Amino acid sequence: MRNHLVPGVALLASLGIGSQAASEQHGGAAPNIARPTMVLQQVVEGLPTDDKQTVRVMTATFKPGDKTVYHTHRFPVTVYVLEGTFTLELDGRPPLDVKAGEAMVEPPRVPMTGYNRSATEPTKVVIFYVSANDTPFLDMMAH
Repeated sequence: MRNHLVPGVALLASLGIGSQAASEQHGGAAPNIARPTMVLQQVVEGLPTDDKQTVRVMTATFKPGDKTVYHTHRFPVTVYVLEGTFTLELDGRPPLDVKAGEAMVEPPRVPMTGYNRSATEPTKVVIFYVSANDTPFLDMMAH
């Protein structure tokens, strides 16, 4: 089994994540060195195993009261909320509110609808999706 995390681990190592070597060489935290902040770390199932995958990074803005279509995804989808609150209703589960600065992973093959339940504030999100090539982002479901 190939390790699909190697490129990501190499990127994180280049950023100094999990390695104290850079700070030790500079006698502590080096000034003017940007350090990422972990927002979400989660083990997921259902990622593609093809030799090549497609990575999509998208943004979406929900006006007050906007919602997504009732849909599923074939692979896990990560949502990071920039502004407002994103409410996700997954079939068979209580609604989940994700606030600005938080992230969550939408599971594959679970019917869902996302909402901006605010009457006054927009919700802005960044969406990260890794799929087999030529896979649609979502599959609409009959409600």
